[in-house]
Amino acid sequence: MRYTIFGESHGPAIGVVLENVPSGLVLDMEAVAREMDRRAPGKNLLSTARREADAVKILSGLFEGRTCGTPLCGVIENTDTRSRDYQNDLPRPGHADYAAHIRYNGCNDYRGGGHFSGRLTAPLVFAGAVAKQILAQRGIYVGAHIRQIGPVEDERFDPVHTDPALFQTLAEKTFPTLSDLAGERMRKEIYDARERMDSVGGAIECAVVGMPAGLGSPDFGCNVEGILSQHLFAVPAVKAVEFGAGFGFAAMYGSQANDPLTMAGDRVETTTNHTGGINGGITNGMPIVFSVALRPTASISQPQQTIYLSRQENAELVVHGRHDPCVVHRAVPVIEAAAALAMTELL
Repeated sequence: MRYTIFGESHGPAIGVVLENVPSGLVLDMEAVAREMDRRAPGKNLLSTARREADAVKILSGLFEGRTCGTPLCGVIENTDTRSRDYQNDLPRPGHADYAAHIRYNGCNDYRGGGHFSGRLTAPLVFAGAVAKQILAQRGIYVGAHIRQIGPVEDERFDPVHTDPALFQTLAEKTFPTLSDLAGERMRKEIYDARERMDSVGGAIECAVVGMPAGLGSPDFGCNVEGILSQHLFAVPAVKAVEFGAGFGFAAMYGSQANDPLTMAGDRVETTTNHTGGINGGITNGMPIVFSVALRPTASISQPQQTIYLSRQENAELVVHGRHDPCVVHRAVPVIEAAAALAMTELL
């Protein structure tokens, strides 16, 4: 199953086309709406003031509530744009403005970041909601939580016995952390950054439960880490991915890093899961556990150095508009969506 996202942040609509969707899937649109609501903006001071309903209109691929097997196209209207806050001659530091200007010969839509905006994660969440329903039929579940905001860290998933019931509990939280105390401290970090006219980054931990052993390959383009990474790095603001212990392996010895094998009834398990459920680019039957780091929102209200594109001169810029002081809490369902789409590809 492949997807193509289309549209721009301030265009009439954004959307996605999903190809090779299995036919006969009874698409639960209420479940889709719940996923869309988890990512939606404009709920509180933790996110942008832009308000969008993010209601998905199905244009093709669905008949009498079931997928047809033909391309499934979902469209989301943009209704609360404010394009006057943007102009093209001063590329915003940290954004794709300058790179896109060069790549597309100045023809890119710069309003709100255009196709590079976090707004484009809305159709990704729709595509992921479809993928989640396909996976659930096979007993496979995806869930995530905020691992870190600034210096504040949450508890971590149990990497060996990750409970998929916990995923639903997290999905129902407006600020999905395992520790509510850590969540309160994280909120304060975001509010403090907002007061300073700044932004703050963070990390998300995600787990996939129920994937059978033996999927993937050590080869380029077919290994599990590679497939996941391609989907994850397509999410704006994602700048790093680690699987299992990740960079923690650099401080370990082999006797600490290896995951001992054991029999659990008639099933092979490992007593630890430092590798994040993947060996040699292939699933080993344990939960697939990974984390992503998201950079601070590039749009901040402090003066920043940039250039005039037309004059090739140095300039100073203060970014206006409505922006998230932190994208991490809204990105949790986005990372889940990317992981779910990667799993359907892997299957």
